[in-house]
Amino acid sequence: MIIFAENMNITTKNLKEIMATFTEKCNDIFIRVINDYHLTDNVDANINNPFERDSIENKLYLKCWIDTVQWHLEDIIRDPHIDPVEALLLKRRIDRSNQERTDLVEQIDSYFLQRYHGVEVLPDATINTESPAWAIDRLSILALKIYHMREQVERTDASEEHLDRCRQKLSVLLEQQIDLSSAIDQLLADIEAGRKFMKVYRQMKMYNDPATNPILYNKESRSKE
Repeated sequence: MIIFAENMNITTKNLKEIMATFTEKCNDIFIRVINDYHLTDNVDANINNPFERDSIENKLYLKCWIDTVQWHLEDIIRDPHIDPVEALLLKRRIDRSNQERTDLVEQIDSYFLQRYHGVEVLPDATINTESPAWAIDRLSILALKIYHMREQVERTDASEEHLDRCRQKLSVLLEQQIDLSSAIDQLLADIEAGRKFMKVYRQMKMYNDPATNPILYNKESRSKE
């Protein structure tokens, strides 16, 4: 494909965005989110999503923001001296965050379902073990691992042994990011070409549902007696 930029109102930055793979776009957004969060490093900071509402970029930014806040909530709740009441409140908050994360992953999958709706699926097409959005979910978490492992590598108060272990782990994480990004882009290319097809099985978290969690529905039943 040849693009004659001189005949179009396209800047160099816009041209790179047009030619970027989907995971390059994801990784750029995830880095931006993590850096934005660490401007305050506060789990109660307000999100300032710069992308147009209902765009896929907006959803990717929100997805990684939820992951980043939850990452730090998980750090806080592991404080051995945390007040038990505060810990319970944090656990409830983490549960809500997990549900929001799941809901958003399903919204991202809905985007892909719509995007590839008209693709003619080949007779020998196969299905993948996970949907594109759940793979992107792992890519978001991986960006957080890389950021925080790099923090460990740059510590000045840690032993050389600790730093060396973290350097090795960081190297593995960076390799994993390359491999996962490549696999996701290949999956999307296969779906677009009809070599693979996607189905989305909505997550059925029974413990969040008062109708399927026996602790909740039995408690409600007893309260009516």
